[in-house]
Amino acid sequence: MGRLPITRKTGRQMGLPRNPALAYAFALLFVSGCATYSDRMTTAQVDVGAGRYQEAIGQIESASGLPAVGIPEEMNSDIALGLLNRATLEQALQNFGPSSQDFRAADGELELLDIANDTSGEIGRYFFSDSATRYRSSPTEKLALNGFNMMNYLALDDLQGARVESRRFSVMQRYLDEYAKGQPHAAFGSYLAGFTLERMGEYTGAMRYYDEALAIHDFKSLREPIRRLSSLTPYRGKAIEAFLADSKSDRALPSEKNPNATAEILVVISVGRVPHKIPERMPIGAAVGLAGSLISGDPAVLGYSVFKVVVYPGLSPSPSGQSKVGLLVDGQRVEPDLASRLGSEIRKEYESIQSSIIAAALSRMIVRAAAAEGMRAAGDSASSGLGWALALVTEAAMVGMDKPDTRSWLFLPDRVYVYRTNVVPGKHRVEVLFGSGPHESYRQEIEVASGNFVAVVVTAPR
Repeated sequence: MGRLPITRKTGRQMGLPRNPALAYAFALLFVSGCATYSDRMTTAQVDVGAGRYQEAIGQIESASGLPAVGIPEEMNSDIALGLLNRATLEQALQNFGPSSQDFRAADGELELLDIANDTSGEIGRYFFSDSATRYRSSPTEKLALNGFNMMNYLALDDLQGARVESRRFSVMQRYLDEYAKGQPHAAFGSYLAGFTLERMGEYTGAMRYYDEALAIHDFKSLREPIRRLSSLTPYRGKAIEAFLADSKSDRALPSEKNPNATAEILVVISVGRVPHKIPERMPIGAAVGLAGSLISGDPAVLGYSVFKVVVYPGLSPSPSGQSKVGLLVDGQRVEPDLASRLGSEIRKEYESIQSSIIAAALSRMIVRAAAAEGMRAAGDSASSGLGWALALVTEAAMVGMDKPDTRSWLFLPDRVYVYRTNVVPGKHRVEVLFGSGPHESYRQEIEVASGNFVAVVVTAPR
């Protein structure tokens, strides 16, 4: 068979512009259409919303370049972020070992978005880097990571592993306490760290963590443990002092009524999803007013821009069908404590840096407008009427390339509930009810030995 004739088309035949400047502008426009990591995660979000966690894991692995099993030897930002999201869904599937492995690997790779020490506006510029730089976890994400991995270790009855995570949690918590004093910071982690140390016999350390938790919420399920521990350690923080004073009039608690209740059940329930980042649009005038002196460059050049809005990474609520949570232990309805609203914490954290992000978006917009003006001048000198076309194509292309970074821990649960109770050793049943329908529930049969505990961890990020 003879060779097929090779046809070579000229740039004119292929429809490409002959003017070099115009050709460059169209090339920019072509490159700007690449899908971001967030775009590739859209299907996974749909699967998680429908409770198809295993299918979503496959989508995460595809979007992140993750192997189906284990941790890759070479890491990058997308892989680390993929590990974080996969770990959450593995926990939702009760695969606590693989979830813990993914959380550990992600924790070692992810860098911190250092909000407290942003003296040169680097945070704002970071949010427009997308795949160009490493993903950095916000302080709340880093703190929650250690808290959620504590859940894994407690579910696996691995107190040593949980203790390691409690130390890491404390380091990040101190950072947040210095940066944003008086704001709640993942109180569920303090609760779980206190439980871990209590079970290990480190009562003073346990009371310190409980004091941190009580400074944020009045945990009813801590009344019995703190009253008991107060006779084993002299430590008294301000929150514990108030807690003990308030509980003096309490009647006898369950284990005090029943001396045979020598086993314990811990229940941790995580539901919903925190707000996720999306490209947000704001009129230029409003953006300039909000960002103010943080803007670099001359905003006057924006008067030539054909784009009258600035695009930046904003926060959007993640819909959840798990508006209500109920808990039954051995058929008896009990009231779990709402330990943390991570969505609210992330929103407050974001609001503290929003003006810096918008300033960076405006500063980049100024550069784009100046470049478009340069192309307009070059086009007008080459051909009458070409300048505005070049300016429009150039600015549109640069806007497309300069996509805001909307990567985040998409499947981080919004609300965390905790509950603990002393029980008689033996078999018990724990049932978690979601929403208002009886079909939305999780049931686990457990057996607890005398002097031991069982941690029931239920994660539903939908």
